[in-house]
Amino acid sequence: MDYNTSRNHLILPEYGRNIQRLVETAVKLETKEERNNAAQAIIHIMGNIHPHLRDVSDFNHKLWDHLQLMAKFQLDIDSPFPTPEIEPEEKIKRIDYPSHKIRYKHFGRIIESLIELAVNESDEDKKQQLTLSVVNQMRKSYYIWGKEGINDEMIFNAISEISKGQLAISDEIKNSTFKREANNSNSRSTRKRLNRKK
Repeated sequence: MDYNTSRNHLILPEYGRNIQRLVETAVKLETKEERNNAAQAIIHIMGNIHPHLRDVSDFNHKLWDHLQLMAKFQLDIDSPFPTPEIEPEEKIKRIDYPSHKIRYKHFGRIIESLIELAVNESDEDKKQQLTLSVVNQMRKSYYIWGKEGINDEMIFNAISEISKGQLAISDEIKNSTFKREANNSNSRSTRKRLNRKK
């Protein structure tokens, strides 16, 4: 059996394998006149494959460029357009998989980054604002993934552990988070009622 996996690589798959074979045959023709005639015939067929693109600007120019691409720039013909330059292939940079271990995976790596940012913040007001944002985000995450009510003490302990004790939770932040607990409980109750109606 002749499988596609064992065949030559298609440079431009949108034209199909038969066009690729015609181009390869044209490259092997001995005289330039034969190659020119073959190129004209191939260009005509390529244009018929995508007739809806005929109104696109530089359509013919693109066809001749594609012809040279499929020929690997080895087709010596009298083209009405200059042969495109060969651009060096750029090696794709490998993206390393993150190796950082996350202590609390349900909070995510971003929370750890925010805590680190808050620890390094020298302005006390900004530090408190960042800390409050971290606490609120952790409460939201806890609310989404936790089956029980929000445990503020666990959140504060997690922040202390992640920051290695360098980020203190002020009484103002503790009070503000506890005030939001009632709203979250109401939201949870509302969601349960909606689920019952369904």
